[in-house]
Amino acid sequence: MSRKTEHIEKVYVAAAGRLLARAADNRKLTEQNLIPRIRGAVEKYLLRDDPQTASGLVEDFIDKLQADDLCLIVACELGDQHAWNDLVERFTATVRSAARSASSNEEGAEDLAQSIWAELYGLRVSAEGKPAGKLAYYSGRGSLAGWLRAVVGQLAVDQHRKQSRLVQTEEDADFDRIIQQSQDDNNWSGHGGVVNPEQEVSTKLAGAQLQKALSASLRQLSAEDRLLVKLYYFDGLKLHEAGALLGFHEATASRRLTRIYGDLKQRVETILMEQGWSKPETKRAFSEIALHLEADIEPLLAGEQVLLKKENEIAG
Repeated sequence: MSRKTEHIEKVYVAAAGRLLARAADNRKLTEQNLIPRIRGAVEKYLLRDDPQTASGLVEDFIDKLQADDLCLIVACELGDQHAWNDLVERFTATVRSAARSASSNEEGAEDLAQSIWAELYGLRVSAEGKPAGKLAYYSGRGSLAGWLRAVVGQLAVDQHRKQSRLVQTEEDADFDRIIQQSQDDNNWSGHGGVVNPEQEVSTKLAGAQLQKALSASLRQLSAEDRLLVKLYYFDGLKLHEAGALLGFHEATASRRLTRIYGDLKQRVETILMEQGWSKPETKRAFSEIALHLEADIEPLLAGEQVLLKKENEIAG
């Protein structure tokens, strides 16, 4: 073993120890249980592009991995039945929600949700005689919930291709390709410039779920509040102009918009958490994705002027 290789192995051991210490439940794993997964992630996302990556950057990369999620997945791979039960219990809602977003009907969504667990555990057997499932692809760089949504989306694509009798590529290579595509301007917040493909593949699916939650939340607003949102955000009226049309002062319009934003945020977070999202995920999604949904929200608000007029006529 070269001096450089010996040094990086020591880095892995020390970083694995810190990861176990960070985990709320380390599943009684050891550093040696984690090192193969950590080494694979580092080689794939750092050393492949820059074999001379400084050890400090390697340590920083590892220290930003999702400790509890990674321990859970590695324990599942090692045959820990309690860990597997925890995985299914904690993420069934997430999987079902993602399946509904990726399917055209409820029956298809249920089939997809049921299929994902077999895919994760492994329908094939590796050369070592162990199940060869999708769990092996989770690196710990993004949240496990976000990664599972990406896996559901990929499985939906696979099923569609099979139903359409399209030629399939080799399964592992295809999964790895899909998990790395759709990279945009969003970078992982860990190692500068390193993109998080697991999170980005799930962005479209997460956006669809967020849009549904946002649409449902908008419908819960009063007609006047929806009209105010439309006038200000989509018709381009200034606050005093929107307020004048609705019969109140600019300051009142400003306070109302602040209150409406807070109401929408709370309602959207509640809906997404009921679908299996974590609170940090809902906060990040609302701030990062909602800003790009204006074109999809506008049709929901387009008829509010007519609706409000009718309601006022009835009230009058």
